[in-house]
This record gives sequence, structure tokens and C-alpha cells, in this order.
Amino acid sequence: MVALTLQARAAPGPSTDDAIDVVVLNPVAGREDARAATALLSDAERHRASRFVFDRDRDRFIVARARLRQLLGARLGTRPESVALVYGAHGKPALAPWLADSGLRFNLSHCDDVTLYAFSRGHEIGIDVEAVRVMPDADAIAARFFSQCEQQAYRALEPRDRPLGFFQCWTRKEAFIKAIGDGLSYPLDRFDVSLTPVEPAKILRVEDTPGDGCGWRMESLSPAPGFVAAVVIGDRE
Repeated sequence: MVALTLQARAAPGPSTDDAIDVVVLNPVAGREDARAATALLSDAERHRASRFVFDRDRDRFIVARARLRQLLGARLGTRPESVALVYGAHGKPALAPWLADSGLRFNLSHCDDVTLYAFSRGHEIGIDVEAVRVMPDADAIAARFFSQCEQQAYRALEPRDRPLGFFQCWTRKEAFIKAIGDGLSYPLDRFDVSLTPVEPAKILRVEDTPGDGCGWRMESLSPAPGFVAAVVIGDRE
């Protein structure tokens, strides 16, 4: 497990910097690990775990969700099994109302054996991670889901840079829609993100608002060799 603390610079004005705490976990889970971790889950989580077809996927889910409870419990000063979670209309997890006074916000994402957890205090947050790889249908997906600005930037890349550009764009867009809590119900062409290898991670536009004034900030990271990730945090509570 690796813990990272990203300092996201605050927007101009009378506010201070806010830390984004990112924890990287490689849950290579065996059956014994999963059995032990199951005790920390809620009934709803156990039911969800039982729906996985393959043992490996089920064990990954159990261990990753138990670790989330441990990380939340450590930050709340309570036992992991006592952490109560609720879910938004589009599936975003949050602390139950009686724990909300802590101001703790969180989000998680996983790909293969890499799981990322992002935490902040008083600011909504979203995170996404993907393995960079060649996908035969990447151009078609970009044409369907990327904004016009993003499509132009993607098509301008050298062929060798397109897999990285594609997944930098995808993780950044996913992190944003997870942060706002709307999931894929929010049209992906309503906002632009940077994607080229030489550009810093940045929200360029949200609908008619330039990225610098949209109220959201973005950071990128490489949590493991061959992986890219993005985290988005709100400027305001």
C-alpha cells in the first residue's frame, strides 16, 4: 500500500490549500484474505459480493471494500464495521448522515490489481484509474464520447501517443463525473479536459464556463507502472 498526499492549489481568493489524500492498494487477494475481510462488510456489500461470477473478482471486491472501511474508520476514529455508507442516485458512495459532520468525502476506483482511494475534508472528490493499453476501438470510442475539443487534440497525437492520450482523457472525464456525483448520466461532451502527454492535467471547460472558474480542480498521477489516474476535487464545500 502506498499513501500519497497531493496538494491541490486553491482557487484565487481568500482560501487555503486543501490536501487530497490518495491511497494506492494492490489487493492481491486469496480466499483466506477474503474470508477474513468479509466480517467488515455490511449485509448489502456481502450480497453484492455474492453476485460476482468469478472468485477472483469477488475476492478483489471484498478485500478492497474492507480496506475502504478500514481507511474510513482510521480517519473517523471508529471501528471499520461501524462505518455506515449510503449511495447517491447514480451510485456515488458517501458517509451516512450521522457521520457527515466529519466533513470527510471519499471516492475509489480500481483496475486489475490496482485500487485507489481518495479522501478530502469538506470537498467533493472523484478518482479514476486505468491501465494504458492499445484498444482496437479507441478511435471510435473517442469519436462517440469525447468533446469536439478533445477529439481534435486526440486526433493530433502521434499514433504511439494515442493510447496514453486516450486513457488520460478517459480517467480525467470519469474522475470529474464521479466528483459531481452524476456518473455517466452527465453528458461527456459538456466539458473538456487536457489529454496530451505534454500538458498538465486540467479541466478546460464546463459547459459555458472556462475551466479556471468552474469550481473544480484536477490532478493526475501514475499509481503503478503502466497505469494512469486522475483525481478531481471541488473548490467549495
